[in-house]
Amino acid sequence: MARKIFYSFHFDNDVFRVQLIRNMGALAGNEPVTANQWEEVKRGGTKAIERWIDDNMAGKSCVVVLVGSETANRPWVQYEITKAWRDGRGLIGIYIHNLRCPRTGTCWQGTNPFRQFNIDGQPMDQIVPCYEPYQFDAYNSIRGNLDRWVEEGIAIRKYYN
Repeated sequence: MARKIFYSFHFDNDVFRVQLIRNMGALAGNEPVTANQWEEVKRGGTKAIERWIDDNMAGKSCVVVLVGSETANRPWVQYEITKAWRDGRGLIGIYIHNLRCPRTGTCWQGTNPFRQFNIDGQPMDQIVPCYEPYQFDAYNSIRGNLDRWVEEGIAIRKYYN
């Protein structure tokens, strides 16, 4: 049975790269939100966005942060990372800068988003893995490893319960 996954990412920059990963079908991810739906949620303000994230993260076993060039700086990605850890969910990152977006091509590698958090005084980026797929075949690297990476993230989080 496929794990249920919540994908965290910077919508504006990376939605097309994220769609490539969702279409792999390796895991059961949350349903993609369209740009119009996301704009409607955002119009409801901070509480509406938090509620949307909370509702969509419910029942998921792992949060996969798909790291593009600006992901680490996004406040809602930061909220999702904090919530995932607090709720005891598995947590991993995957760099997606080498996946080709049909609009913009590849992008530069962003900062590890876990670097800005601490767990019991230890930097989160030393605990939570952020995987870097093969540069010249990022798609197949992610596709071939995604389920294993998710299981590793879940196992790491259980260790810290």
